[in-house]
Amino acid sequence: MSKTNLISAAGLKRLQDEFDQLWKVERPKVVQGVADAAAEGDRSENAEYIYGKKRLREIDRQLKHLGSCLKLLKVATPPINPTKVSFGCWVCYEDEEGNERCYQLVGADEFDVQEGKISIDSPVGQALLNKQVDDEVVIRRPSGTLTAVITAISSQKP
Repeated sequence: MSKTNLISAAGLKRLQDEFDQLWKVERPKVVQGVADAAAEGDRSENAEYIYGKKRLREIDRQLKHLGSCLKLLKVATPPINPTKVSFGCWVCYEDEEGNERCYQLVGADEFDVQEGKISIDSPVGQALLNKQVDDEVVIRRPSGTLTAVITAISSQKP
């Protein structure tokens, strides 16, 4: 499955803020800490130096990842009055046991199930995509197949 390169404006801002925080605040602080630790002499048993170098590699790896993402991502705006499930929409469905769930379909870089945001690339997201209210949906999950009916689609959180 290929990853969708869509993101909400808020999601893009969050990633850009994380990049800026790492680049402008975290990395300079760690570089200074490594330089200070290196100035103390023997680096082989200097825990601050060893930890600082490790942390610097982690920061650089994260900066590289975020930089790649920020270049590829495209901001998508959800429709104002959606009639079909699409990126950014909130969709509610009821399963065969009568349990109702509501999720917003977002990009893979901003999903957060606790906040009700699922990836448009996930099995649930793919099953819901392009469906309408009252459509029956079969969701294939690792825990088994779930049949549900879409009860609402909106641009705002219900």
